[in-house]
Amino acid sequence: MINGIWLGMIIIGFLFAAVNGRMDEFTAAVFDGAKSGVTVSFGLISVLVFWLGIMRIAEDAGLLKKIAKILGPIVAFLFPDVPKGHPAIGYILSNMSANLLGLGNAATPMGIKAMQELQKLNPDKETATPAMCTLLALNTASITLIPATLIAIRLNYNSVDPAGIVGTTLAATAVATLAAIVADRFFRRMTLLRKPPKPPSAKSGSAPLAKTSLPNSSLKG
Repeated sequence: MINGIWLGMIIIGFLFAAVNGRMDEFTAAVFDGAKSGVTVSFGLISVLVFWLGIMRIAEDAGLLKKIAKILGPIVAFLFPDVPKGHPAIGYILSNMSANLLGLGNAATPMGIKAMQELQKLNPDKETATPAMCTLLALNTASITLIPATLIAIRLNYNSVDPAGIVGTTLAATAVATLAAIVADRFFRRMTLLRKPPKPPSAKSGSAPLAKTSLPNSSLKG
């Protein structure tokens, strides 16, 4: 789907440039965009490698386990329908830790693994579970302590104060995360209220219907 959207945008841009006689500008924009993409990617790689290395050091030092213990009660509250000790919990914790550091690219693989584990708990494979919706909402509005990716982009474009967005980013993501949690709790409750009652069955204590039959004796008359 995404590839089709990008292809459509390129074709539309090419057609407009051809009709308006601006193919030279179109070609220059294509190559400038490719150059900027490579430059930004190299800058992001350096920051991602640095923070992933920091996370590896924190893991070897046992810091991530302490963070997991701190986040454990929060995850249990946000995901009450996921069994304690399930592999999905570990991936969710790793995903949340990476998002806290603003490492969206590093958090994505963990989020995908968490979704795969949550899908194993899903009784209806065609419908997302409440836990899946919660994980998606938290990833979309994740609270960020250090926006490492944005800082790297600002560094690449020679920002005077690349880290000047830390405070505003923290405030914005905190509000977004709070709104996501409130909305998630609301829709969880609405889903529970909309569940239809279970039909009565023999196991629920309902008495079976009595069978009637005509007597074998014949009428004399």
